[in-house]
Amino acid sequence: MKKVLYFAAMLFFTYRLVVFTTGCAQIIPPTGGPRDSIPPVMLSATPKDSTLNFKGNKIVLTFNEYIQLERPEEQLVVSPVPKVSPIVEAKLKEVTIRIKDTLEENTTYSINFGKSLKDLNEGNPYKNFTYLFSTGSHLDSSILSGKVIIAATGRPDSTLIAMLYRNFDDSAVMKERPRYFARLDSLGRFTFSNIAPGRYNIFALKDVGGQKMYMRNSDLFAFYDSIITVGNNNLHPVLYAFAEEPEEKKSGSASSTSGKKGSTLKKEKKLSFATNLESGQQDLLSNLELRFSDSLVQFNDSLLHFTDTTYTLIKGYSITRDTTGKVVSLKYPWKEEQEFRLILEKEIAKDSSGFELAKSDTLKFKTKAKADYGALKLRLRNLDTAWHIVLLFYKGDKIGETIPANFKEINIPLFHTGDYEIRILYDKNNNLKWDPGNYMQHRQPEKIVADNKKYNIRANWDNEITIELPKSPPGNTL
Repeated sequence: MKKVLYFAAMLFFTYRLVVFTTGCAQIIPPTGGPRDSIPPVMLSATPKDSTLNFKGNKIVLTFNEYIQLERPEEQLVVSPVPKVSPIVEAKLKEVTIRIKDTLEENTTYSINFGKSLKDLNEGNPYKNFTYLFSTGSHLDSSILSGKVIIAATGRPDSTLIAMLYRNFDDSAVMKERPRYFARLDSLGRFTFSNIAPGRYNIFALKDVGGQKMYMRNSDLFAFYDSIITVGNNNLHPVLYAFAEEPEEKKSGSASSTSGKKGSTLKKEKKLSFATNLESGQQDLLSNLELRFSDSLVQFNDSLLHFTDTTYTLIKGYSITRDTTGKVVSLKYPWKEEQEFRLILEKEIAKDSSGFELAKSDTLKFKTKAKADYGALKLRLRNLDTAWHIVLLFYKGDKIGETIPANFKEINIPLFHTGDYEIRILYDKNNNLKWDPGNYMQHRQPEKIVADNKKYNIRANWDNEITIELPKSPPGNTL
């Protein structure tokens, strides 16, 4: 009897185990192993890599896995630069290159794929894979490396290209494509490999249109002051890119607008203005600005009345207009927490179309308190006043403050609060601003060094900053 009961109990326990285990189990699919992170490997090339006395017009590269080409028109670098770019196609495990240009004799060619060559499944790039061949009896092996810096920021920009020319005419960079070009990395560095030894002019360019020529003075552009000889003992040049100041556009005359459309606009349009007041408060360190919607041909100072809260006229101020004719500034020795009135009569201003203000206007405002600002003490190490150093305090991409570095210690009782980045300007012409270069005048841009630090100026606080200045301005070689 005991054996029967024992057997029944075991059978019941086994049944429950099977039922509940099966009901609660979760099916987990296999993980498939770790992700493939290995780039493609070239198995063969026809003709083989580094072939001499190359005569054909077709190259076939075979890899160990299925591959793809991503944006080869942007990534591919063929050197020397051909007049007609080759056709490059990927199919299964092969890349086919069809040369459409007439090859030069005794010349080394390189085809660099940049980041375009990837495996099909995981997209692992075969970075800077390069195929070489020569139409002569040897491969050129000269190398030239250097760096490009944006002069106005002191920082690199990987979207530029470096270019080498054998034509030494100043206009060559504007009329023809370079002999060689190379892309920049994230640090602004470039390398020309397997180039022929000899003398070159070197440039850098933000090649917006893809022509590889300097076509607009609004494009970022850099030039080296002297011809470079590429050989066994190369320089490592540093170029400083800038955009020349664009030419001022001439404003059209009012008479150029005619017809019904013009008369409709004239009826609807009115002259308007805005101010630089912040929430009705005037900055103690700035002028009060009236920013008009159009350039003024007339501004009658006698129709502006600057008063206190009792409308008593105030003296000791001055009025100036900027070169655009749109900004009128009122300069006055502001004191903290004072209230003012500024009355503008309707006929005070007139623009080039003859429009005036719609009506007279009265501005009510109050100056800020000193507690809204921070005190700043600057300590400058390695200061050499012969370099005409200026400290540019940037808020975002705009200059907030400009301070000439005339002393090792500078105390500023009132300073605008906020987060700043400091850039160190070597101000050659001593005009307290950065000036771009001019290629045709062979004038390099003024140089800036980025401090690469963030500084916070707190309100109602004694802020202290110590800046380690470079011992000399940035050089033209690494």
